[in-house]
Amino acid sequence: MARFRSQFPELYSKLPAFVELTRANKPIGIYLLLWPTICALWIAEEGFPRFSLLVIFVLGTALMRSAGCCVNDFADHKIDGKVLRTEGRPLATGTLTRKDAFLCFAVLCLISFGLVLLTNERTIILSFAAVALAAVYPFMKRFTNLPQLVLGIAFSWGILMAFSAATGDVP
Repeated sequence: MARFRSQFPELYSKLPAFVELTRANKPIGIYLLLWPTICALWIAEEGFPRFSLLVIFVLGTALMRSAGCCVNDFADHKIDGKVLRTEGRPLATGTLTRKDAFLCFAVLCLISFGLVLLTNERTIILSFAAVALAAVYPFMKRFTNLPQLVLGIAFSWGILMAFSAATGDVP
């Protein structure tokens, strides 16, 4: 860690803010996404899923939830500073920039894509829709009275991907 700190001092100083941006310190959102996805794996595999798929989906779920938090704060950076619950978030306080949030989103998506490449073609195709849903949800709050519908689809998309990875098909 000392070597990382000396080679990348600016990034190192921002690590706590990136933890907060990605909500890595608040894992409840990961659990909310993970349970339906893991249940879908169990059902699709008709029992304990392959360990490789379990690892791919646990890591992918955690990474994409964090990516979703980045894009949400990117979209809401002006609003978050005016809301008591969100006024301390890194973009609202200026600790991180919108560019930082976008780059974090992109890096997390790329790592997640690396994981999904270990599955099959159908799951890879489904992953593009997953990223699109994660990216558009925060902006839907401005265009519709039902942004939760998009959020619900995004939260459920892991079920389709899990079935696809396990069986090559969707339910």
